[in-house]
Amino acid sequence: MNKPIARLAVVGTSMMVLLVVATTYWQAWAAGGLADRQENQIERVAQFTIKRGRIVTKDPAAVLARNRPKRVAGRTLFFRQYPPGGLAAHVVGYSTQARYRTGLERSRNDYLTASNQNLSTLLESSLDKLKGATIEGNDLVLTLNMRAQRAALQGLAGRCGSVVALEPQTGKVLVMASFPTYDQNVIERNFVRGLQRIQAPCKPVAPLYNRATYGLYAPGSIYKVVTAAAAIDSGRYTAGSRFHDPGYCEVYGRRVNNYDTTRPFGNVDLRQALVNSINSVFCNIGKELGSKLLVEYSKRFGFYETPPLETPDNERVASGLYDDGKLFDPKLDSDVDVGRFAFGQERLLVTPLQMAMVAGAIANGGIVMEPRVIDRILSPKGTIVTRSRADELRRAVKPETAATVASMMRAVVESGTGTAAQVPGLVVGGKTGTAETGVAGTNNAWFIAFAGRERPEVAIAVVLEQQNGTGGELAAPIARAVLQALLPRAANS
Repeated sequence: MNKPIARLAVVGTSMMVLLVVATTYWQAWAAGGLADRQENQIERVAQFTIKRGRIVTKDPAAVLARNRPKRVAGRTLFFRQYPPGGLAAHVVGYSTQARYRTGLERSRNDYLTASNQNLSTLLESSLDKLKGATIEGNDLVLTLNMRAQRAALQGLAGRCGSVVALEPQTGKVLVMASFPTYDQNVIERNFVRGLQRIQAPCKPVAPLYNRATYGLYAPGSIYKVVTAAAAIDSGRYTAGSRFHDPGYCEVYGRRVNNYDTTRPFGNVDLRQALVNSINSVFCNIGKELGSKLLVEYSKRFGFYETPPLETPDNERVASGLYDDGKLFDPKLDSDVDVGRFAFGQERLLVTPLQMAMVAGAIANGGIVMEPRVIDRILSPKGTIVTRSRADELRRAVKPETAATVASMMRAVVESGTGTAAQVPGLVVGGKTGTAETGVAGTNNAWFIAFAGRERPEVAIAVVLEQQNGTGGELAAPIARAVLQALLPRAANS
C-alpha cells in the first residue's frame, strides 16, 4: 500500500469514528437537552398539537389562559389566548411559537401539556395517543383573587410598582400585581412594537419584568419591623425600652437624620419609635445589635434565598444586602453602615414578595409560610392531579415577639404614620416606608400590613417607584383598597 492510499484510509477511518461518536452522543446523551432547546422546531411544533390545559382562578372564577384552535397544513394546532389582557400577565406568563414561554406557562409546562409523570396523567395521555385523539393537558387553578388583582392595578394608577397580598396562615398568594403590565396576546404577533408602545413614568419601563418577585428596592422604614423583631426576640429590648431622640444619630462620625427633621421626639419607647418611624432610635438599635444579628434575623424571615414559588427560578430573586449587583454577607460591622441598615437603607434591597412574607410572619405568630400561587391541578376530566398544601418555611421569631410587634404595627395604623390604611370592620396593623433611591427628590413609597376581622387574614406589601411623597400618603391607600376588595363584608359593615 503506497503512502497516499494509507493516508486516505486513516482519514476515512477517523471520520467513521467521529461519525459514530457524534451519533451516539446526540442519540443517547444529548437527546433530552436537544428536545429542550428553543431552536428545536420539531419539538416546539409538536407541543402545539397538544390542547394545553387552561389557567384559571377559583375566587372569583376567571379564565386567565385558554386555547385558540387553528388549522395549519391539515393539522389542528392550539395557540394561546389570554382573555384578561394583562391583568395577571406576570404570573401566568405566555406560551408562543416565536417567543417561547415565561411565567407558569413555562414552569408548569409539563402539567399543561400532560407530559408530567403523574400516574393518572400518564394513563390518560397514553390512551389518547392509542386512540389517535388530541392529547389534552391539565388545568392550573390559581389562588389569585381577580377582584383584588384588579383593585391593585387600579390603585397603582399608572405608577410603576407592585402589590403582593397573601394569606399569612397558608402562604396562598391572593394578589400579585406589577405595573407596567402587558397584553400577552400581542407577544406572538407584534412583540417589539407592542412592547415599545407601553408607557410608564419610570426608567426602565420594562413591562415584562415582574416587579413583585424580581424587582429589588430599598425598603426604608418598613425594614424597621425586622429590626424591632430582632431587638425584642434577642432579649436585648422590649416594647417599653426607653430612648432619647435628638433628631439624629451618629454613625462613623456622620449624622443620620430622622425623615422628619422639623423636630426631635425626645424621650420615647420602642413602641412610639415604630409608630412615629424614628430613624435615630433604630439607628442606635442597629449599632447595638450589630450587622451579623440583623442579617441572621433577616435570613429567618427569608432574606438571602430565592423565595419558593411555582414561577420560573429566573423570574425570582433574593432580598438582602447587595454590592455590585451581588448578595453579600457582612463579616464585620465595619463592612456596612449598620445604623442605616437597621432602618432599611445602606445597600439593602428587597422584593415586594419578601416584604409581604415579613408582614405575614408577624401576623402568623412568627412563622414564615412558603408562598404559593397554584391551589390545585386538575385533569381534563376534572379530577385532582395534585393539590398544593400549606408548608412552613421556618420560624422567624417567638410567638410572644410576633404578638408584641403586631401590636406595635396596629398602633402605627391607629395613630401613627399609617392611618390612611384604616378600614372599617377590620383590625389593621402596618408600617410605612419612604426609602431614598439616590436620586434627589425621589423615593420608593412603601406600605406593608396585615388585616382581618378577629385574626389576621391577609398580609400585604405595596411599593411605588420614583415618587415624591411618602409611603403613608401614597402606598397605604392602595393597601386599603386591596384589603377592601379581599374582605368586602367587613369593609362594608
